[in-house]
Amino acid sequence: MKKSLRIALVYNSHAPGEASPEDRASFQDLMEMLRDIVRTLRRLGHRPTLVPLGHDLLAFQRKLGRMKPDVVFNQYEDTMPGATYEMRIAALVRMMGYPVTGSPALALGLTKSKYSCACLLAGAGISIPPDTRLLETVGAVERHSWNFPVIVRPSSEDGGVGLDRKSRAATKTALKKKVSELLKLEGQPVLVQRFLPGREFNVAILGGAKPVVLPLAEVDFSALPAHIPPIMSYAAKWVETSQEYKATTVICPADVAPTLAAAIRDLALKAYNAVGAWGYCRVDMRTDADDNPFILEVNCNPCIERGIGLARCAERAGIEYPELIQKILKAAFELHRIDGADLGGGHPPRPNGVRLEA
Repeated sequence: MKKSLRIALVYNSHAPGEASPEDRASFQDLMEMLRDIVRTLRRLGHRPTLVPLGHDLLAFQRKLGRMKPDVVFNQYEDTMPGATYEMRIAALVRMMGYPVTGSPALALGLTKSKYSCACLLAGAGISIPPDTRLLETVGAVERHSWNFPVIVRPSSEDGGVGLDRKSRAATKTALKKKVSELLKLEGQPVLVQRFLPGREFNVAILGGAKPVVLPLAEVDFSALPAHIPPIMSYAAKWVETSQEYKATTVICPADVAPTLAAAIRDLALKAYNAVGAWGYCRVDMRTDADDNPFILEVNCNPCIERGIGLARCAERAGIEYPELIQKILKAAFELHRIDGADLGGGHPPRPNGVRLEA
């Protein structure tokens, strides 16, 4: 990898509408993060350029062709319900012959559909929550038997979109009501899974052919009042004025017994490999009443805002933000070199002896 790279930092320029000032998922917050990444890249000696992308892939292709970047730093994220541009952009960049950061197109597509991803994981023998079902109509609720409570969410959204205080349904009536609401609001099938009453963990993974599991993070819901379900809802993630946000904290490194910690790391790596993730990833999971971990979702190309999420886990491992950004770039060139001929989005076999760091 060259010391000074010409970098196209790609992001979604389509703002999804006005957001309240206290909403940390707003377009303004995205731009602040991107500017921080640009400053970090410049301090590392690189030459980054912000490249906004709406929905004109042809114009985007032409712009990249004129720029001829050494690498594309992919920070594009879909904002419209059911959109699939994340996958298309990664595929287009690779087909144009440029290295691209993060996971390849196939992994992005698989993990965008939470039900498809869950089916893949289950088929690979990886634990997912019981009673995982996809509902396309309210009437479909009657075709299944349920072990309540269950969690009800959109099947193709992330960032807590569609998750609120009514997302934990304890009765069939409540389940039907929430399914009906999501079908109307989000315009996509609904994912239903059994609610797991145990602990919730975020497992950050960094690297290419030799991925490293970073220190575990645990979501602490203990300060939430009883009437608010202990889940990472949209409010808990992003709305600073909400009771959920104020009462939900993240502990990193998590205080976990060695046996459980090993099981969590092993499960996260299996999921990472199964979906074909690359570069950096976050795997979310919960435990049941007996401390058995289950995968909730695999987040390819998660948020890398400084001080939170994956970046916080990296800091706990002694990896400061500039080094994190450099490692993400390095993984992009590694995939481009090893796997450049595979335009389908797969990844090369990973060697044995994957390194884990507590």
